[in-house]
Formats: sequence, C-alpha cells, structure tokens
Amino acid sequence: MDYSSFGLVDKIAVVTGASQGIGRAIALGLAQAGADVVLAKYPDKRQDAIKEVQAAIEALGRKR
Repeated sequence: MDYSSFGLVDKIAVVTGASQGIGRAIALGLAQAGADVVLAKYPDKRQDAIKEVQAAIEALGRKR
C-alpha cells in the first residue's frame, strides 16, 4: 500500500505498545508513510518483538 500521500516524510511519531497487535501495525504504517518512529515500551518485556519491529522500520529506510 502507498502511504506517501499522508505527508509524514521526516516527521517523528511516538507509538506505545509497538511490540504486537495494533501498536505494531500503526508503527509499521507510520514508517511506510515516511515517519521516523519512536517505540515506547516497558523496559523488560517483549524485547525480541520490539527488535523485529525496529528491523522492519529500518528496512523501510526510516529511523526507529
């Protein structure tokens, strides 16, 4: 899907709960729309899942 019309290129988005479900989908959608994404999470939970989301965001050429 092409999200370029959302005008988020070089904007910064903060997403909570990005390790799974809706939060993950929102984080990836925002990155696809051109935003750099800050992933907010609990310090010790779901580290592996967050790393997967980070890698996916970076693969889109965005910062996480």
